Amino acid sequence: MVHGFGGGVGLWIRNLDALSRSRPVYAFDLLGFGRSSRPSFPADASLAEEQFVSSIEQWRESMGLERMILLGHSLGGYLATSYTIQYPERVSHLILVDPWGFPERPQPQVQGSAGQGSEVKRVGPPRWVKALASVFSFFNPLAVIRAAGPWGPGLVNRFRPDFKRKFEDLFDDDTMTQYIYHCNAQNPSGEVGFKAMCESLGWAKRPMVQRVHLLPPLMPVSLLYGSLSWVDSSTGNTVAQIRGKSPTSVTLIEDASHHVYADQPEEFNRVVENICNTVD
Repeated sequence: MVHGFGGGVGLWIRNLDALSRSRPVYAFDLLGFGRSSRPSFPADASLAEEQFVSSIEQWRESMGLERMILLGHSLGGYLATSYTIQYPERVSHLILVDPWGFPERPQPQVQGSAGQGSEVKRVGPPRWVKALASVFSFFNPLAVIRAAGPWGPGLVNRFRPDFKRKFEDLFDDDTMTQYIYHCNAQNPSGEVGFKAMCESLGWAKRPMVQRVHLLPPLMPVSLLYGSLSWVDSSTGNTVAQIRGKSPTSVTLIEDASHHVYADQPEEFNRVVENICNTVD
């Protein structure tokens, strides 16, 4: 199980026990995140991606795993796909949960009018959003948490109260928001790698939809999306179309946001368990 941006293995707390009843389950902190080491990342998008992927392969080798069902959420889904393209013999089934970085950045469309081409501009974000994005492009995504010093945990609580709500039946204090804070209060190594792979407003410089055709035709791919997520689930249908007759399924989990595994853990665990049983 590969977590997303700014996360760590602790976010799988609602899933590990349930999924490990029928098989061994492994979860690790991505290089540069959580409790993993914090190396330097290159500024080049392809080289940063390769460093992440190589670290996953080094982890697999050290664990002695020959083949695995590989599940990735958000950024983890992007990296899990890249890993599977490079090391297909190590993956028996690829599960992508609300994966980041798949669609191409929308471009202005040209529409014909009276025999002449005229540019039709999409409605973009407001100017203040563009201005903020321009300013923040000079900083790492979570720099404000570290800049806040002792007020950092309070900022996480204020701007991401949903994390506390998702786990409130497990913890009656700020355990989860404190966990998120401490995962990201250290040297922003993984953030640098992620930023290298991004362009404006969080689009991937190297959209994965351009590479899914490189997955082996017989590789089963299951995409899970939250019905309330900001991630566009229609991209999953695009992936299925690109793969043609290759085994690809798209599942929408109702009343779940981007963090599908925490919003609807019982349904998420059930769906993942059923997918794993097909591999057996």
